[in-house]
This record gives sequence, structure tokens and C-alpha cells, in this order.
Amino acid sequence: MLLTASNVLSDNLGNVVRAWPDFDTVDPFYYELADVLVDVNALRQSLSEVSWASRKTNELGREYQGKVRGKDPEAARRIRKQGFARMADVVEEVADDLQRIADARESLRHLPDIRPDDPTIVIAGYPNVGKSSFLNEVTNARTEIAEYPFTTKGVQLGHVEQDHIRYQLVDTPGLLDRPMAERNEIERQAVSALSHVADGIVFLVDASGSCGYPVDDQLVLRDELRERFEAPLLTVCNKADLSEAVDADYYMSVTENEGVQTVLEAAIEAIGYEPELPFEGSD
Repeated sequence: MLLTASNVLSDNLGNVVRAWPDFDTVDPFYYELADVLVDVNALRQSLSEVSWASRKTNELGREYQGKVRGKDPEAARRIRKQGFARMADVVEEVADDLQRIADARESLRHLPDIRPDDPTIVIAGYPNVGKSSFLNEVTNARTEIAEYPFTTKGVQLGHVEQDHIRYQLVDTPGLLDRPMAERNEIERQAVSALSHVADGIVFLVDASGSCGYPVDDQLVLRDELRERFEAPLLTVCNKADLSEAVDADYYMSVTENEGVQTVLEAAIEAIGYEPELPFEGSD
């Protein structure tokens, strides 16, 4: 009974720890996203405490099994009861850690399904400049909208395949659509996380002003993102059928289907992604 109880406790506590990735090796994108939602250092400490509890309950089971040997039934029951109590104390000692781990798991289970290893094009610009329309047009399908840990609007994901390479296109409404000074601490860290995954940025500008924001403000945001992201950034004037009164790399109109594919191909070319190939002669 002692061994069964200690094995069940030790195995289950150990499984709680083993279910988590090693934060020292996890991709920086997901590390920073996790840190947006939970205190990663506190979570790691709780995982360490539960790991200790797994080892301790295993040790107690064997310790009290040894004490029971050779004892009369009454003494054996007393020792067994002491062993159960000691193991219960250990579990109680890490109860708060188990709760923190459970809360973290619930918070992190809705992280966006962005693949850091896939070449990624991030679409940015002020609201109403045509980001979602561009994304829907070039992916030729309705984009996937997933929960995002730092905005209630949901991340929009689309995919394009060219030369047998799948490219991710990501729009983050509520995040890359206003100056950094207007973002809270969580949003700023989320932008930092995105900087790890962005291989190229398509920044849309509405020169017509129909989006409701002055062109100068739009360009200030573009320059801010250019400084923060190391990825190549293309300035694209959308709604060019209404106005081209801005200096841009490309001009297009999603509504008129003019220049859309040219912009997509330019973004892919700017990334310059080359898949890793196996060494020549390897199996």
C-alpha cells in the first residue's frame, strides 16, 4: 500500500513536470509570448518544486516500507499511517505550485498557431488601410482567426505556397496598428515576441485618408516598426485607385485587384528564404 501510494503520487507529479517543454530551448517567440501571460521564472520555480515533490514521495514510500518490515500488525498500521501523512504533507506543500502550473497551462493553451520555423510575412499598418482584405486576397481563402493572448480581436493567419515553400502571412489587429507609446506593457512585449518570427513586413499606407488617419502619422508608425524589426520592410500604398500621394515601394488596390500579386511576390523575394537541404551524400 505504501509503495502503491508513493508510486502513484511520484509518477503523477513527475508527469506534470514532464508535460512542459524546456524553457531553455523553446523558441524565443513562444518564450516571450508565454512570459506575456505568465511569469515564466515563477512557473519554472513551481515546476522545480513539483519535481522535488515527485522525488520526495518516492523516497518516503521506500523509507516507510522498510520501517514496516518485521512489525506486528498494529505497529505496521501506525507506521503506514505516518507514511501516508508524510506524503500528504509533501503534496500539500506544493499545492500552490500545482495551482500555478494548472493556471499557466490554461492561459497558454490558446497561443496562436504560428510556426517560427516557417518563413513569415507580417502585415502592418493603421486600422482600415486594407490589411485583412490583402490577406484574404493573396491567400485565396478565408483566413484563420485565432485567439491571441494580447488582443481581443484575434490574430489572422493565412498561408501561401510558392516553389513548394509555405509562407505564413500574419495580421495582428490591435497590435501593429498604432505607435508604441500608446501600447501597454503586455502589448509592447508581444511586439517584441513578433520580432522573433517576422522575416518580412508589408506595411500598408492609405494615401487617400479614407482610413481616418493622416499619412504622416502612418509613416511615423512605419519608421518605428522599421527600427524595431530587423526584417526587411516594404512600404505599400493601398487604395492607389483613390490616391498615390505617398512615396512607397509599391502601389496597389485590393478592391480593384491591381498590383496585389506583385506586392506578394516582392515580399517573398525580400525574405529570400532558402530551405535547408540535407548534406550531399547523406542518407
